[in-house]
Amino acid sequence: MTDIPVIDLSPLRLGGAEGLRDVAGALGEACRGVGFFAVTGHGIDPALTGGVFAAARDFFGRPTAEKAALSITRSPHNRGYVGIGTETLDETKPTDLKEAFNIGLDLPADHPEVVAGQPFRGINLWPEIPGWRETMLAYFDAAWRLGRLLHRGFAVDLGLDPGHFEARLDAPMAILRLLHYPPRPGTVAPGQMGAGTHTDYGNVTILATDGVAGLQVRRRDGVWLDAPPVPGGFLCNIGDCLMRWTNDVYVSTPHRVQPPERTRYSVAFFLDPNPEALVEALPGCVTPDRPARYPPVLGADYLRSRLDATYAHRAPGGSS
Repeated sequence: MTDIPVIDLSPLRLGGAEGLRDVAGALGEACRGVGFFAVTGHGIDPALTGGVFAAARDFFGRPTAEKAALSITRSPHNRGYVGIGTETLDETKPTDLKEAFNIGLDLPADHPEVVAGQPFRGINLWPEIPGWRETMLAYFDAAWRLGRLLHRGFAVDLGLDPGHFEARLDAPMAILRLLHYPPRPGTVAPGQMGAGTHTDYGNVTILATDGVAGLQVRRRDGVWLDAPPVPGGFLCNIGDCLMRWTNDVYVSTPHRVQPPERTRYSVAFFLDPNPEALVEALPGCVTPDRPARYPPVLGADYLRSRLDATYAHRAPGGSS
């Protein structure tokens, strides 16, 4: 755990300028360093997290045809079921050995932005499992609150007002992603992974795992670390969008998932900004010696560019 720090968020969550400052400093040190950190004192009910894992196991245990009826290929807004062999996170390697299910900000079909076809403003696809939707949305909201709390710490560390990111995260392109990694098959193609080497696309990822090994993090010197279990906590990492916002003051970290020896489940919450948020170098992250390294881009345009490179059905000529 000396390489991936553990940060108690209680002082930040419970208020107080000193606690905010101390936690912000710890978060900033982690984001400038390995790019990953574990959090405790986060305030999310363990029973809720356990309920999400139980619901995920229920869904992934269903017949393939039932899951495929909710395929992500039906949604241009990054919702639904991702089958094994559908996703390629490392474009230089074979397809990933995992299946997933994506849930976004839950908007009704008659919401003006949904009706207008705004990017990443679509309806969720839901399995017909009693209580499943309610469990997922409760966890989505809890993880969203935690993500905004982390951004208060990021803002203070970067010399900004604690609420700087709030208006940019109040209707986010966030995705709650359930993941199932089957046990390593007898034959694996050269270089094939459960999840190929990649960096995350958004601002911050909040990950819950079932304790089964597989996730690995690449340290700045190239050494691969086995991510440790965090009983009662979450493993977090910054993504490329926040890296752009900070002009590489914070740097996202490549990671991967080895095909596990036994079935592995994880639950990831990816907090991307609002679609219309302008992602440009923050004032305190630009100096004469560090000019802006990326052109400004809207949150939706940046996420679209990353997803188009990941999914075959989103490529030109692919199905939508």
